[in-house]
Amino acid sequence: METDVQKKEEKGVALLNSLYQFVINGVPPLSEPVEELAGYYKTRYPDNCETAIEKFILNQKLKCSTTGFITGLGGLLTLPITLPADLASSLYMELRMIAGIAYIRGYDLKDDAVKTLLYLCLVGNAVGDVIKQVGIKISGQYTLKKLLPRLSKEIIVKINKAVGFRLVTKAGSKGIINVAKLIPLLGGIVSATFNWFEVAFYARIAKRMFEENNI
Repeated sequence: METDVQKKEEKGVALLNSLYQFVINGVPPLSEPVEELAGYYKTRYPDNCETAIEKFILNQKLKCSTTGFITGLGGLLTLPITLPADLASSLYMELRMIAGIAYIRGYDLKDDAVKTLLYLCLVGNAVGDVIKQVGIKISGQYTLKKLLPRLSKEIIVKINKAVGFRLVTKAGSKGIINVAKLIPLLGGIVSATFNWFEVAFYARIAKRMFEENNI
């Protein structure tokens, strides 16, 4: 019989994998595949990777702060775990932005090790805790990036499940934001501000994680 933890892990990894397919393929007609979106900035600033990334991040901040876009991604309601529409959309936007940064830096988004690094960005500063949870000792993100391609598929799946578990158990952590939305004007301001700074936070994590393509 599955334990509560195992059920949350399974739900979490199913959520991540579904979100990742939306990231790779886009959500027609509202959003294009991430390689197409990030590729625009990569092509427009071919000689300046950092400028391309900063312009891309600004674009994502603006989109994620726009309530109409966030709540309009109706396709995300087909995710295998029930989440509030704004939370599912926020996770999608964050993962999409992280994937875009990785793509601009030259990473292969179809690589399983890269996908796991993308997932790990979603846990923020708790990366070390997640890795320890599956019994791996690392000394830094560079070591993690070098180590992941050498890990067995089973270990990578365990890492993905650990990330998924954290996301599922954290799903109710936006309670204050949701309460604030009961007041129309205040809710819009709070939600937009929260999303803006949340995207900025994950952008910093992704830029550190994907500082150079060494996978």
